[in-house]
Amino acid sequence: MRPVLPRTWRPRSVRWVAYGLALLIMVTAVVMAVVMPEVWGFMDRFLMVGLGLVIAAGLHLVARPRLVATEEGVTVVNSIRTHVLSWTEVVDIRMPVGEPWPSVDLSDGTTLAVMGIQSADGVVAHRSLAEFRALLEERGEGREPGLS
Repeated sequence: MRPVLPRTWRPRSVRWVAYGLALLIMVTAVVMAVVMPEVWGFMDRFLMVGLGLVIAAGLHLVARPRLVATEEGVTVVNSIRTHVLSWTEVVDIRMPVGEPWPSVDLSDGTTLAVMGIQSADGVVAHRSLAEFRALLEERGEGREPGLS
């Protein structure tokens, strides 16, 4: 079950919905700007399309998360922040039942949400979690001396 590197995991359901809504909103804003009565000036139409762009940008932030594993390390891209980690910094990944996405335990004692795998994807999310865990066991934090 070991994936070939580099490997990228992205949420499926959320991306389809977010990008579908963004497209629908942009098409609607452009059509509305074109068909509005003459009373609407250029600036009104421009701002309508601009509002559609702002909403689409917000939806892009919802669809942006991903988890990327390479030979060198792990990149966790969440809605706004990107975290680049070496394999030895990642101790474990877990997704308790009912949680929307997993979190990784880091070697400095902190945790980091991994929005690139989402429980809404069901079986695909569990498969993705198992694939990443297999890579982590192979490349992750070194084993304690004397333990096998």
